[in-house]
Amino acid sequence: MMKRLALLSTVAALMAGPALAATATATVNDAEGNSIGTVTVEDTASGTAHVTVDLTDIPEGVHGIHMHETGDCSADDFSSAGGHIAGDAEHGIMAENGPHPGDLPNAHVGEDGVLMVEAFKPDFSVEEFLMDDDGAAFVVHSGADDYESQPSGDAGGRIACGVFE
Repeated sequence: MMKRLALLSTVAALMAGPALAATATATVNDAEGNSIGTVTVEDTASGTAHVTVDLTDIPEGVHGIHMHETGDCSADDFSSAGGHIAGDAEHGIMAENGPHPGDLPNAHVGEDGVLMVEAFKPDFSVEEFLMDDDGAAFVVHSGADDYESQPSGDAGGRIACGVFE
């Protein structure tokens, strides 16, 4: 009887399928309004979010990339996206109380203009940080993030932005 119950429980679990993880995707546009790629953040069963960034036509060099607190890219300089998703943390991995939940590693872009990053965000929740009342955005900065300057890493102007949906 116990074996039959265990088998029925296993079959029921398999038929139910995997739990659906929350996912948010942003279509990223440059300052001229051209779509240059996407960013996807997906919750995983481990509690670590999986971030994938796939962009083109980015200037060669090192660029700070971050998830910002407001889902609005309407301003010409993308300032409408607000600051980084900060939680109760300071900016950067060099800060004692860092990093922000929205901080990501610098992206290195070659002559081809392709920016591809894959990152893991421990203890990050798509629902909590990206799908709150005012949404969230992804921003590419003109320069490198120094991982310590407050409040945003001295990464320069904003050159691309996308709203998470």
